[in-house]
Amino acid sequence: MLFTSRNLAPLIFSLACVAAVSLVAWLWGSNYAQQVVTEMMIRLMVVAGLYIFMGNSGIISFGHVGFMAIGAYGAAWLTCCTLPMMKPMSMPGLPLMLQGTAYPLWAGIVVSITLSMVVAIVFGAIILRLSSLAASIATFGFLVIINNIYSNWDSVTTGTSSLANIPVDIGVGTAAFGACVVILLAFLHQRSRYGVMLRATRDELVASRASGVPVLRVRLIAFVLSAACIGAAGGFYSSSMGVLSISTFYISLTFLTLAMLTVGGASALSGAVLGVLFLTAISEAFRFFEKGISVGGAHLILPSGAQEVALGIVMIVVLVIWPSGLVRGEEVSFRRLLSRR
Repeated sequence: MLFTSRNLAPLIFSLACVAAVSLVAWLWGSNYAQQVVTEMMIRLMVVAGLYIFMGNSGIISFGHVGFMAIGAYGAAWLTCCTLPMMKPMSMPGLPLMLQGTAYPLWAGIVVSITLSMVVAIVFGAIILRLSSLAASIATFGFLVIINNIYSNWDSVTTGTSSLANIPVDIGVGTAAFGACVVILLAFLHQRSRYGVMLRATRDELVASRASGVPVLRVRLIAFVLSAACIGAAGGFYSSSMGVLSISTFYISLTFLTLAMLTVGGASALSGAVLGVLFLTAISEAFRFFEKGISVGGAHLILPSGAQEVALGIVMIVVLVIWPSGLVRGEEVSFRRLLSRR
C-alpha cells in the first residue's frame, strides 16, 4: 500500500474539514451550534461508513441505518440509566447482569460494534450472493425487519416509546474523533487490496470473476466493516442525545444519509464528507428561515415544511448540474484544489 501526497489528499482534506468545523463550534459555537455539529459528525460517521460498502461496491444499501439502530440500543442497554431503578422498570427483559449496572461509554461502543458486525456477517453472507438490484431490495427488507423487531420488543427496547435517561457523554470533540476514525478506516480500506478488488467488481463484475476475484469475500468484508462503523455511530448517537426512539432509525434517516452520499459523490470519500457538510448547512439555513427573519421592518417566515421542500430542490439542482456529485466523481486532489485558484 503506497502512500503519496496525491493519494493522501482525500484523507487530509476530509480530516481538515472535520477539524475545522468541530474546532470552530467548540471554541465559539453556542450550545445549539455545538449540538448541530455533534449530530453532523455522527451523520458523517454513518455516511463514511456507508461509503465503505456502497461507494466501493456500487450496491445501493437501504438497510445500513438498521445497524445504527442496533448500535444505538446496544450501547443504551449498557450505559442506561442515570436513575438506578429505571433500567429494570423500562427494560425488564434485559439479562440480570445488565439490569443492575450502568457500564461506561467505551463498553457500550464495543457492544455496538460487536452486535453490528455479528448481524452483518450473518445477513451479508446471505444477500451479497445476489445481483446488485436484488441485494439492494434485500437491504430494504433488512431495515423493515429491524424496525419491526425493535418496535415490538417492548421488554428490551421499550417498543415505540422513547428510551430516556441515557447518560450524555458525547460532545463535539468526541464525535469529531469518531468521525476521524471512521474516515481513516474508510481510506485504508479504499487503498487496500480488498478495496481495489471491490471496486473492480463494481466496474467489471464478469471480468473480475474471470480474473479470480473472490466477489462474495470482498463484498462481505466491506459490508461488515461499514456495519461496524455505523453501529459505532449508533452508540455515539445514543450517548449524545440521551434519548432513543426506534422511529428515528427508519425511512427518513435512510434517505437523508443516501442523499448526503449521492450529492457529495458516492464514488469518493471526500464526496461523502462534502455531502454531509453541504446538506447539513443547507438544512440548518432553512430551519433558521422557518423560525422567521427580520428584513428591514418586515418579518419574513417560511411555512412549516419548507425546509424539507427546499432541501429536495437543492438536491435535484445539484444532481442535474453535477450527476456524479459535488466532487464530480473524483477524489479531491491538491492539483485540483490549486488549479481552481
